[in-house]
Amino acid sequence: MKNLVIVESPAKAKTIEQYLGKDFTVRSSFGHIRDLSKKGMGIDIANGFMPSYEISPDKKKTVTELRKLAKEADAVWLATDEDREGEAIAWHLAEALKLDVNTTKRIVFHEITKNAITQAVAEPRTVDLNLVDAQQARRILDRVVGFELSPVLWKKIRTGLSAGRVQSVAVRLIVEREREVEAFNAQPSFKIQGHLQPISEQGVFGEAFSVKRSAGFETEQQAHDYLTSLMQASLSVADLEQKPAKRSPKAPFTTSTLQQEASQKLGFSVKQTMVIAQRLYESGKITYMRTDSVNLSETAIAQAKKVITEDFGSKYSHSRRYKTKKAEAQEAHEAIRPTDFSVREVGGERNEQRLYQLIWRRTMASQMADAELLRTNVSIAISNLPTETLQAKGEVVTFDGFLKVYNLDGSKDDDVLLPAMQLGQALNLVDMQAKQSFSRPPARYNEASLVRTLEEMGIGRPSTYAPTIDTIQQRGYVIKEDREGSPRDIRQLSLKDGVLTAETLTEMAGSEKNKLFPTDIAGVVNDFLVKNFGEVLDFQFTAKVEQEFDQIAEGNQAWQQMLTDFYQKFHPKVEEAENLSREEAGQARLLGQDPKTGKPLLVKIGRFGPFVQLGDGENDEKPTFASLRPGQKMDTIKLEEALELFKLPRTLGEMPEDYVATAADGSVFGVKQGQLLIAKQGPFGPYLEYGEKQFAPIKGYDPLSITLDEAVMVVEAKIQADADKIVRSFAGTNVKILKGRWGPYITDTVTKVNAKIAKTEDPMTLSLEECQQRLADAPPPKKRGSAAVKKPAAKKPVKKKTPAKKSSIKPG
Repeated sequence: MKNLVIVESPAKAKTIEQYLGKDFTVRSSFGHIRDLSKKGMGIDIANGFMPSYEISPDKKKTVTELRKLAKEADAVWLATDEDREGEAIAWHLAEALKLDVNTTKRIVFHEITKNAITQAVAEPRTVDLNLVDAQQARRILDRVVGFELSPVLWKKIRTGLSAGRVQSVAVRLIVEREREVEAFNAQPSFKIQGHLQPISEQGVFGEAFSVKRSAGFETEQQAHDYLTSLMQASLSVADLEQKPAKRSPKAPFTTSTLQQEASQKLGFSVKQTMVIAQRLYESGKITYMRTDSVNLSETAIAQAKKVITEDFGSKYSHSRRYKTKKAEAQEAHEAIRPTDFSVREVGGERNEQRLYQLIWRRTMASQMADAELLRTNVSIAISNLPTETLQAKGEVVTFDGFLKVYNLDGSKDDDVLLPAMQLGQALNLVDMQAKQSFSRPPARYNEASLVRTLEEMGIGRPSTYAPTIDTIQQRGYVIKEDREGSPRDIRQLSLKDGVLTAETLTEMAGSEKNKLFPTDIAGVVNDFLVKNFGEVLDFQFTAKVEQEFDQIAEGNQAWQQMLTDFYQKFHPKVEEAENLSREEAGQARLLGQDPKTGKPLLVKIGRFGPFVQLGDGENDEKPTFASLRPGQKMDTIKLEEALELFKLPRTLGEMPEDYVATAADGSVFGVKQGQLLIAKQGPFGPYLEYGEKQFAPIKGYDPLSITLDEAVMVVEAKIQADADKIVRSFAGTNVKILKGRWGPYITDTVTKVNAKIAKTEDPMTLSLEECQQRLADAPPPKKRGSAAVKKPAAKKPVKKKTPAKKSSIKPG
C-alpha cells in the first residue's frame, strides 16, 4: 500500500476513494477514537491539568485495524474534518497509531469534490497543535466543571443531575425567559382597522383598500367614541407619498443561520438539520456544514455568476463578497453552499432534497440583484378629528431580483396594491372595527431562537449548538412541546352601513408550538448554580472563555495557564457549596400553615419531581406528602392549591358490577363487583387504583372531581386495552407476543426483556423455541429512575493532616 488516508466518516471514505485513485486506500476512524479516561476525572490537576486519554472500548477494533494498515503504508494522510474537533481527532490518531505528529501529512477540504481533494493532497500540512490545544482545553475545562459540579448537585438536590459550562447557561436563558413570561401582565388595547373606497368626481366608488390607525385605544369607551366620530365624519386623502425602495438578500448560511432557517421554513430541529447537512456534505453536495463564516470563494462567486446569467439573465447577477462580522469567528473558511451551483436539485431522501434546496436558494440569492420596490404611503384626514389620521400602505415589486429564487412560500411576490388616488380625494367608509387585543409576553425560546441568542452572546461555537440543545433535553431540564393555550373572551366593535355594534368573541390565548419549557428541576438547579457559582453561569464570563479558546487556537495563550486561572476561582466555590444544607440548596419554600392543623406547608423538589409537605417532622410526627399535578409549578403554586392536593387519595366508591375482557390467547382480565375505585396522584400523573397492583391512568379528568361513573368507564377501557394487547401466549411460560406501538413483539413478563418481530413475519407462525432464542439474544431492558444513574466512585478516605496554608496551583 502506498498511501493510507484516514477520514472520520465511512460515507465520506467511499466518495473520496473514488477521486484519489488506486494509489490511495481510504479508511474511516468513525469519529473520535480516544477520550479522557473514565477512571476518576481523567485529569491530573496538580500536574498542570495533564489529561489521561484512553481508546474508547467500541473503537479498539478500529484502532487495531488502522495500526496494521498504517504499518503497511508508505505514507499516512490524516484527512479528518477541518474544524478544531477534526484537528483534535487527527492528533489523537497520530498518537494512537504511533505516527510522528511533526511529519505526518494533514490535509483538509471544505467540500468533497475532485478539485478540492486533489488540491488538498497537493498542499499537505502537519497537525496544527494550537488548534488541538484549544479543543483539548475546552474538553478538559468542561470535564472539570461537570466532574466537580455534578456531585454537588447529587448531594444537595437530587441524584442523577448534571451541570455543564455551556448547557447550564442555555438552561439559565430558558428558565429566566419562562419567569419573564409568567410575571408578564398582559395589557388590553383596542386596535382600529377597516376598509375605505376612493370616490371619483362622478361619485363612483373605487376598489376597497385596507387602512388602520397607528395607535390603539386603552379602553372600549375610547374606541366606541372614535368609531362614533367616524360615523359623522368626511374622509379624504391628506397626503400621498410614493418612493422607490430596495430589498437586499441575506448572506449565505453559517451553521447557526442554517439551523434557524431550517427550523422556521422546514420545521426541522437543530439536531435534524445537522444530521441531514452531514449527509449532504459527505455525499459531495454541499461544503462543510460547521462554520461561522459568510465568505464565498472567488471560484464560487464566479460559478454563481455564470449560472445566474445563463438561467435568468445578466441583470439578475450581482456579485457580493460578505465578511464575517465577528472577529473571533472560529472557522475562517467558507459559508455553507452547494459544491456545484448548476445542480438545482439532488436525489436521496425527501428532507435531504428540501435542505439542499434551501441552501441552493440562499446562496444563489446572495449573488443576485436587489429586489426593487415601489412603496406607497397614504395619510387619510378625518374632518371632525383634525389631529387624527388613518394610514394605508402599499408595496409593489417592480423588479424581483433575488426574490426570483429565494421565495419559499410559492407566491411570486407580496404585492399590496392600492387603487389610484389623488390629494384631497374623498373616501367612503366601507367598514371599521375596533378589536380588543392583549400585549404579548416575551416569546419563549424554540431551538432556532436559542441558537441565535447563544451566537449573539458569543457562547458556544458552530459545533456545540446542536449537542448543547440535545443535552439539556436529554437531561430532563427542558421539554420541547406544543401547548394548546386557553380560551379568552375579547370585545369587538364594528361599524358598517352607519350601524355600530358590539359583540364578545372567544380566542385561544397562549398557544405554543415546538417551544422549550424548563422543568421544575431546571429552576431549582439554575437558582442554586446562579447563587453559588454565579461566575460560571455569567453570560459575559462564558463568552470570555470562548474568546480564550480562540486565543489558544491562534497561539496567543497557553492552555494550561488559562485552565489554572479558571480553576483557582472555581474550585473554592465547590468547597464552599459543601457546607450548604439540602433544604437551602433545594430552595424549599414555605407556603404557609394548614388552617386546620396549624402545620407548616412547604413545596420541595424530590426524586420524582416537585411535591408539597405538610408538617416539619418535629416531635416524632411524620409529615405527609403530595405530588404536584401536571401544570403546577414550584415557583407559582399557592397555599390554597397545595391544600387541595391532600384531598387525594379519594375513594370514589365500589365497582357496580363485574367487568371481564378476554384476550386472544384466552386469558381473562377483569375487576369484580364491590372493588373500591380510588383516585390517586403519582409521580407520573393521576391514576385510578382498582385492585392490588392494578392501575389505570386518568386522562382527560381531574382526580379531584372525577365521578364514580367516569372512573368505571376509565377502568373498563383500561381492562379492554390490556386484553386487546395480547396476540399470543405460550402455556407454562412467561413468554408472550404483544401488540406494540410499532407492531407485535416478544416479551418475557418476568424479566421484562423484549425482542423484535420483523414486519414481514407472521407472529402466529413463531415457535416457543424461536421466541426464547430471540429473548436470549436481546439486550437487557434499560434501567429507569435512579437505577439508571451511575453513581460516582466513592472517594477514598483521606487522613486528616495539620491544616496548611493553601498554595496556588501552577502548571507543571
